[in-house]
Amino acid sequence: MSHVFRTLLKKIASGPHTGKHLTRSEAESAMTMVLQAEATPAQIGGFIVAHRMKRPVPQELAGILDAYDRLSSRIPPLDARTPEASDPATLPIVLGCPYDGRARTAPVTPIVALLLANAGVPVVMHGGDRMPTKYGLPMVEIWHALGIDWTRCGVARLHDALDRAQLAFAYTPFIFPETIAVADYRDQIGKRPPLATIELMWSPYGGQVRHACGFVHPPTEGFFQGAFALRGQAEFMTIKGLEGSCDLPRSRTAIIGIYQGDQFERLHLHARDFGLGGVDTPMASEADYLADLAMLVAGRIETDRERELMKSAVWSGGFFLWQCGVCADLKLGIAQAEQVIQQGLLAKTITEIQAAIQAE
Repeated sequence: MSHVFRTLLKKIASGPHTGKHLTRSEAESAMTMVLQAEATPAQIGGFIVAHRMKRPVPQELAGILDAYDRLSSRIPPLDARTPEASDPATLPIVLGCPYDGRARTAPVTPIVALLLANAGVPVVMHGGDRMPTKYGLPMVEIWHALGIDWTRCGVARLHDALDRAQLAFAYTPFIFPETIAVADYRDQIGKRPPLATIELMWSPYGGQVRHACGFVHPPTEGFFQGAFALRGQAEFMTIKGLEGSCDLPRSRTAIIGIYQGDQFERLHLHARDFGLGGVDTPMASEADYLADLAMLVAGRIETDRERELMKSAVWSGGFFLWQCGVCADLKLGIAQAEQVIQQGLLAKTITEIQAAIQAE
């Protein structure tokens, strides 16, 4: 198959004057050959570099996502929550965050996920181990520190967790091992490939979902919009979050796009308007952060550092409780997030998840 891949590589690697974009089907074929190692290492490396320099376009991202869907194991749908009409109040929400983790700011995405699960909103997350180029703290290690080991959960067990406890984290090295080899190319090249954008857009859930996609660079938002339109993904939101995550910033304006069918709304939210402004909680050290996070889950907020982490969690958590239809407005969402955390109810949600993934 290497001769077929060579033709596709030549198409995108011919420079700004003669190079062309791949069609959706060509992009799917190229990514299939990458993931199944049917292309040579030199071809794969060349493809990643050429695609990064050219910049991907929506039909290429849609084709790569098609390959991911076809080759991966996916969580079976929750029958009661796959309505024919797309309703954001009933769809599971996928929180798309970069696989290479966090290094500068303290993540509150797991707290957001627990808040939503506690409120009855199904949440799907996914990711792997330490990933280039940042090698930041990955979500799977955060969950492990909170007492949940997702690393041996297949899609059936993830379905059970989602059904019983409203939360599932798909550990990609276990459910989609083909992606492991691609990480080596990321490390050797030293730059994020277009696959880093795919990580924000892909869903390991086999039914309809609502996506929440974090991003850093403004053009990425347009890529999301174009690729999702081609794939018929009508419900999604884009968040210019911390380090490309779904976590809303407190130190600057939170820029958010809400897409519902043919409706679009641009939100500019300010944490200071809700008494939550300030610096974005720094990652002083991973050990300190994980200790603070455990205190937050237990509802024991005692130190200044824990109070700052609490503000970040309440800001992002309140936003998602509002947007997922749990609360009528952002102010009520913030109040509910604060109350749930202070009452230590997230610890109960973790216990329910542990029971769901350990059940025989």
